[in-house]
Amino acid sequence: MLLFPTVGALGMVTLRLVFSAIVLLLVCRPTFRGYSRHDWFVVTIFGLALGAMNVLFYEALARLPLGTAVTIEVLGPLLLSVIVSRRAASWLWAVLAFIGVALLSQGGLEELDPVGVAFAAGAGVMWASYILMSARTGSRFPRLDGLAIAMAIGAVVTLPFGLGTAGPTFFSPVVLLLGLAVALLSSAIPYALELLALRRLPAASFSILMSLAPAIAALAGALVLGQGLTLVSGIAILLVVVASAGAVRSASLHRKRQSGLAEPVL
Repeated sequence: MLLFPTVGALGMVTLRLVFSAIVLLLVCRPTFRGYSRHDWFVVTIFGLALGAMNVLFYEALARLPLGTAVTIEVLGPLLLSVIVSRRAASWLWAVLAFIGVALLSQGGLEELDPVGVAFAAGAGVMWASYILMSARTGSRFPRLDGLAIAMAIGAVVTLPFGLGTAGPTFFSPVVLLLGLAVALLSSAIPYALELLALRRLPAASFSILMSLAPAIAALAGALVLGQGLTLVSGIAILLVVVASAGAVRSASLHRKRQSGLAEPVL
């Protein structure tokens, strides 16, 4: 049984967010007292961005191939990395990653559904917003409390739309069980790891690292699904990997120089 055609895009998003929220609230048991009004504003915007990102991406998936949707969506974090960066090297790595993403989409942009492209682009904007608000939420809420609260906010906002789309099928035991599995593997665990990473990485470096998504999708399609990997796609993957590694290396060297640990260049 496939969830996507059974409950639709909005039903799929609702299952992910609702079960992810339940799991995170049970595991984290966040405290709701002691936060300022601005703290609640930040976590609310984070929750809305998280929900909107998922809704827009799944609506894009309903109209576009997975690789194409991810390729368009990842342009949002790439643009963020350029905007927030203050170092020339970071701009160069971002441009290289952008070229790789553009090459990866070669051959698939001619007959795309314009509505799907708009949804994917909107998901990219929300992904950039998610990165910024995730970092701010993580600095204001301990452990994973902020993520649990934000996930609950996103779940509450999307629940009426998901129920309206899926109808009684939403409460099928099989659908609920599969929804729980999808929520754990594609939302709760990945988002928790991302929040922890954002506490240790600059937003620009994290954004460039996320550009690996279309490359991973292409490799998974070739190795698992038997989809062909062209020479252009291989070059694109290489460019994105090099850009990501270069961004991390550049950020690491910059931190070492600031702390006086790097060896002088002769």
